[in-house]
Amino acid sequence: MRADKQELNKYVELLCSEVEDQYTIDPHYYEGDAIKRGLRNADGTGVMAGVTRIGSVQGYYLRDFEKVPIPGELYYRGINVTKIVDRHAAEQSFGYEEVAYLLLFGTLPTREQLRSFNTILTGARRLPDGFFEDMILKAPSKNIMNKLERSVLALYSYDDQPDDTSLENVMRQSIELIGCFPTIVAHAYAVKRHIFGQHSLYIHNPDERLSVAENFLRMIRKDKSYTREEALLLDLMLILHAEHGGGNNSTFVCRTVTSSGTDTYSAIAAAVGSLKGSLHGGANAKVMEMLGYLREAVPENDDAAVKDFLYKLLRGEAGDGSGKIYGLGHAVYTLSDPRAQAVKKYARTIADRNGFAQDFDLLESVERIGIPMLMESNRFALPICANVDLYSGLVYAMLGIPSDLFTPLFAIARISGWCAHRLEEILSGRRIIRPAYRSSMQLTDYVPIDERG
Repeated sequence: MRADKQELNKYVELLCSEVEDQYTIDPHYYEGDAIKRGLRNADGTGVMAGVTRIGSVQGYYLRDFEKVPIPGELYYRGINVTKIVDRHAAEQSFGYEEVAYLLLFGTLPTREQLRSFNTILTGARRLPDGFFEDMILKAPSKNIMNKLERSVLALYSYDDQPDDTSLENVMRQSIELIGCFPTIVAHAYAVKRHIFGQHSLYIHNPDERLSVAENFLRMIRKDKSYTREEALLLDLMLILHAEHGGGNNSTFVCRTVTSSGTDTYSAIAAAVGSLKGSLHGGANAKVMEMLGYLREAVPENDDAAVKDFLYKLLRGEAGDGSGKIYGLGHAVYTLSDPRAQAVKKYARTIADRNGFAQDFDLLESVERIGIPMLMESNRFALPICANVDLYSGLVYAMLGIPSDLFTPLFAIARISGWCAHRLEEILSGRRIIRPAYRSSMQLTDYVPIDERG
């Protein structure tokens, strides 16, 4: 029989009041160069843990062991992502599927290869028989990322070869996961609205004739309608979030779990769990929350008023009290984030047309005014820039996508990068990832229970 929850909470609260110091490490143990907190060097660079040919994030170079800022660049398999985005924008074509192929197979597909890949991907969009009813409808979750993670683990039970880590089998699992992620997210959202929001339940299955972006908009909207312009903008966001090197938290988690020899579903579920964290995948939702506070404080986009509000944010007197200006700064990018630049370039027209011009202006003011403020505060030794999260949440809002789906959309895009890194870790890593932790405990004797105070 389960313990009474109220009684359990009181018991835990009492014990925790006595043991908090058992989990607190004195900061002096972290002094010096031996320990890399957060796997970061003293200068903020990441500890070198491996080699990858999948993605490259460039925001500076080292000259005489000093960082030299440069305009940010992001490469997928050696190809500048800006060139991919610009070409598809010029052609008004959907590019996420091409990017998924590029990340998985290492080269751009021919027209025939892309057609075949899309055919296979289309077949993977439908969930296994009974999966929706048993895994999503009967076990709803208030958090879509939680439901996505649980669903990924559940797919293990529907796989005849779940533990086979051969190249061919993991590639097959990867394509299936890329295909079904949008469907799981859309259905989980529909069930959440129905169970916890008392809305009518509508479930739309994916259409094999449509792209990932088109299908997602079709599945989450009651009337299944969307414009091509909307779908192309969402496709842009999927391209920009598909991959970001091996060092970002969720990708590194995927590689770490993969290095143990476990199955694909466990490794990808772990990556989803990492992305769910507010310090990783939820940043754009925090930007939109900040924008809400900013709208109230600055009804007219006045530079002086924006600056005053940002100072209050930094002092923890406004917003969520965190002292942060969300959407500014990045671990690698210095002078610019190419993803943010692409979003600004292609989303502005839709913002103006759809009534979001004032919000877009406010965020640009945050970027223009907030960056010098942060630099003056001496929090950053190098130049900082707006990152993609400053604008991505507004783009999703422009598309009528609720904040519940911001981070799941990140996962829908990044699953192709995760799967590519898993394959690379299996074929090239070949050693379990195991960093070390220094012990700070004090040795003591075992005391018999009757002699304990």
